[in-house]
Amino acid sequence: MPTPPPAPSMPSPTDAGDRPEAAFAARRAARHAAFRALHQRPGAFVMPNPWDAGSARILTALGFEALATTSAGFAFSIGRRDSQAALPREMILANARAIVEATELPVSADLEDGFGPAPEDCALTVRLAAEAGLVGGSIEDATGDPAQPIHPFAQAVERVASAAEEARRHPFLLTARAENFLWGRPDLDDTIRRLQAFEAAGADVLYAPGLRDLAMIRAVCAALSRPVNVVMGLAGPTFTVAELEAAGVKRISVGGSFARAALGALARAAREVKEHGTFSYAGDAMSAREAESYMAAAAR
Repeated sequence: MPTPPPAPSMPSPTDAGDRPEAAFAARRAARHAAFRALHQRPGAFVMPNPWDAGSARILTALGFEALATTSAGFAFSIGRRDSQAALPREMILANARAIVEATELPVSADLEDGFGPAPEDCALTVRLAAEAGLVGGSIEDATGDPAQPIHPFAQAVERVASAAEEARRHPFLLTARAENFLWGRPDLDDTIRRLQAFEAAGADVLYAPGLRDLAMIRAVCAALSRPVNVVMGLAGPTFTVAELEAAGVKRISVGGSFARAALGALARAAREVKEHGTFSYAGDAMSAREAESYMAAAAR
């Protein structure tokens, strides 16, 4: 087995002097600068989605340059469904804070719908996210109401504008999400119209999850001047990093798919034992030595 990469080092609380708040501010500023630079350099980059501190440490050690939280992965890890009702803001931010503290990388968060319909709700969520050490986060235009799944255009833009205004007060990159394709509204023209309005309202990154093919992705990227995020790992066609970069994509996330891949491995191992009475799954399992190499030593 190849030697595992070294575990990520943890930032020292004395990096910016003796005051904890000064050290926190310095670390957050450095992570924000690194995150912004990733969006400004040529080419695309992959920003995978850990669901807890352990998965964050593994992805850090494997060489990724930024991380994003996943509401779905977190929900599954605590035995809940991925819904706004099941995951209040306090829980989402506590999970995000644990991931921030587990890595020296920039971390962006899935901030759902901003945890409220009003523009002020979105602004408050951005402020609290920045105070948790996050240097980015996304606000979506979905309502959580199946009867009216997408916010009206004007309200959606106002929400992004309020979030963007708050984001400018912090070292924080705001991603605005147009959710049409996830809610049975595959209207590319309206999706582009929304993303263009979100860009004009101050969003730093634009994101329309669920685009079905490279032609759609290319059309979205061509219609915008700021970086575009695309998610891979969902159902449907998949594309390579090179293909997405050629289409104009800057950032690639994986949503909850890494978490689901881990759950799939668990279910396959359990079914093998339950249905066949065998344990061959252990041959594919990460060794305890490798797993431990990624984790932090206990403080004494």
